[in-house]
Amino acid sequence: MGEAAQSPGTPTARPRRLRRAAALIAGASLFAGLLQAHSAPVSYAAEAGSGSRTAQVSLESVDPIVPAKDGTITVAGTVTNKGRDTITGAQAGVRVASDGPLSSRSAISAAAARTGYTSADGSLLTGHTAKLPDIPAGTSSAFSLKVPVSALELGSDGVYQLGVTLNGQTADEAYDHVLGIQRTFLPWYDKAEAKPTQFTFLWPLADRPHLAVRSDTDDQQSPIFLDDGLAAELAPGGRLQQLVELGKTLPITWAIDPDLLATIDFMTRSYRVLGPDGDIKNTTAGTGTENAKLWLNNLKSATAGHEVVALPFGDTDIASIAHHGKDIPATLGHLKTATDLGVRTVDTILGLTPTANVAWPADGAVDPSIIDVATAGGADKVIARSDSFGETGAIDYTPTSARPISGGTTAVVTDANLSKAFQGDMLRASTSTLAIQEFLSQSLMITMQAPTKQRSIVVAPQRMPTASQAQEMARGIAAVDRSAWAETLTFDAATKATADPAANRKVPGTSSYPDYLRKQEISASAFQDIQRTQGQLNGFTVILSRKDRVTVPFTAAVLRSMSNAWRGNPDGAFVFRDSIGNYLTDLMGSVHILDKTNLTLSGRSATIPVTVKNELGQAVTGLELRLTSSAAIRLDVGAPQPVTVEGGHTRSLKFTTKAGANGLAQVTAQLYTKDGVKYGDPITFGVKVTSITDTVMLVIAGGLLLLVLAGVRMYRQRKRRAPADGGDGGGSGDGDDDNGNDDSGEGEGNGGNNGAGGAGGAEPGQEGDPAADTAPENTEPPRTGEKVDR
Repeated sequence: MGEAAQSPGTPTARPRRLRRAAALIAGASLFAGLLQAHSAPVSYAAEAGSGSRTAQVSLESVDPIVPAKDGTITVAGTVTNKGRDTITGAQAGVRVASDGPLSSRSAISAAAARTGYTSADGSLLTGHTAKLPDIPAGTSSAFSLKVPVSALELGSDGVYQLGVTLNGQTADEAYDHVLGIQRTFLPWYDKAEAKPTQFTFLWPLADRPHLAVRSDTDDQQSPIFLDDGLAAELAPGGRLQQLVELGKTLPITWAIDPDLLATIDFMTRSYRVLGPDGDIKNTTAGTGTENAKLWLNNLKSATAGHEVVALPFGDTDIASIAHHGKDIPATLGHLKTATDLGVRTVDTILGLTPTANVAWPADGAVDPSIIDVATAGGADKVIARSDSFGETGAIDYTPTSARPISGGTTAVVTDANLSKAFQGDMLRASTSTLAIQEFLSQSLMITMQAPTKQRSIVVAPQRMPTASQAQEMARGIAAVDRSAWAETLTFDAATKATADPAANRKVPGTSSYPDYLRKQEISASAFQDIQRTQGQLNGFTVILSRKDRVTVPFTAAVLRSMSNAWRGNPDGAFVFRDSIGNYLTDLMGSVHILDKTNLTLSGRSATIPVTVKNELGQAVTGLELRLTSSAAIRLDVGAPQPVTVEGGHTRSLKFTTKAGANGLAQVTAQLYTKDGVKYGDPITFGVKVTSITDTVMLVIAGGLLLLVLAGVRMYRQRKRRAPADGGDGGGSGDGDDDNGNDDSGEGEGNGGNNGAGGAGGAEPGQEGDPAADTAPENTEPPRTGEKVDR
């Protein structure tokens, strides 16, 4: 940003600069004399510039980081000989740039990027150097310098460049000259006359997804973790443990991915972890339960009474949705779901009402489509970043972050330099020391750019800082908070700050979106995979009696599959999405028709049993089982039947079939939902019809009738031939008993009654009378040549 500081000079600044100019002239004369004394050629002076890179100066501490008027400042570090010859006559010292306080924020960045020594770096402060032993090539030597602040001759308030240099000689350059330099910055605020800048520091709590969509049962009461990586992060010294421990003492606004809270909440109970290569059959017990409990309790204490921003559940990648997913059905609905679920999760676990409807695209990069998607998902505040949003050039200071844009949406344009200050390797003291000094100096420069204009600046660091980065962030925030040039503000208050009328409010065009971020985005094909999975889920849940047991975990998994955390890890994202679809397919396959072998139907009609098995832990209902025949004229398979099966049970349904002709018919059994949509895979089996013809039936019936008549005739004849028994015997020979009834007739009548009774009895297993539920049973297929009941 081209922003000139408006800090006026003081009456003492000019004499000081004159003294330094005189010192430079004297130093130049001395340097020329040295060159002449060593008979160096004229071209040798040009080589002296490259010689200032012979040694690497590493600055490992500046204490205090903000100098006080009557105090001292101690700088310490190491020098390493990067040349080929031994450095002799080595001494470390400090220099303050000759042109006074830096004029702009861009001047700070430019000075930090320079490596070699120039005359503008100022002259060595004599009397405050440290002599070092000879430094052979490739070796290092430590140094420490204690300098009174008064010796630095700091004048007007502002940011000063401090150079730490190594002077010495080498065999090729046998005269005293600068062999290495490291620049840093000193924030100097002695008079404290400017209006303090209001800073808002976001403190992110986010991580990659750790929960698998699978669980020990389909009710998701015992979720399985992809890995046990969170256990280490929650342990003492771990990344997440450090973020909470450091954050509880800082003036920050927490920015939390609610999925992380939900995941760690699951860890507070017994949990299982997938085996090697995602092996579901060899899970192991998780190890982070106790640390998870402690972490959540500490977080509740740290956030109590403080502002918490709830990100969408899973930290949804809204830029990817805007560029690849917004035109795919239901994708925008997922974002709205994530926003609402995020608020509920924070409320449930932390017991507070968070600041909601906040969108934070990756690295704060925005374009019109990202803004549109964010607002469609319910956001009215979008966190952008100044290196994406930019300024028009009509303003020479850093404006207030909040910028109203179209449709009642506020773009919160965070400061890029401050937000990216701690992205490097903060394990190295040399890196972290420079980062802290530049962070403080940039914050002071913002105030000094327009000392009479108070502004509100938001800082949003990287989403997942390491433990060492978090430690340095905390040092920087605490130092700014203690300073007289700054005060802190909540995020909600920052979004309501009066916008600077000169600040840019135009959202950058699509072509300005960074290529490196575009390459990391979730692809359109990935969103299509998500859509297919959602469609399958919708078709599955209509048959469930406890829909929430499936919709809740699968919805969360779908939201996790759209997380910003997958940027830079496309393979991991694919595996995660694929696991969701595979598990859903497995669950849907738990409700299925058992296979059948071919059947033989002997007769005109029979019942065919078809069994549906439910291996879920809950009942399914709303299904319909239909049989269809490949030859309807040959075999009529009857009407569809409703299906309800308790969890872990099977149900056999019997279909009444009627044969119309001999031959083989292929029968297909298929489940359908109430909406007439096919559910699961069908099964097909053959039915061989061997029905007897009408002619044969008539012949058999006639033969049976002749046999009956012959039997009756033989019986009557035998009765007549029986010997008479006295005079009464003739009477009995009429075929009548004492009651005057015909025995044969009675017999025939009894026979008829018995037949009616048999025909009138209800045959078990008729159509529409499914068998009772059974517990899990033997699912072996019927033997080949199975015959059906008639």
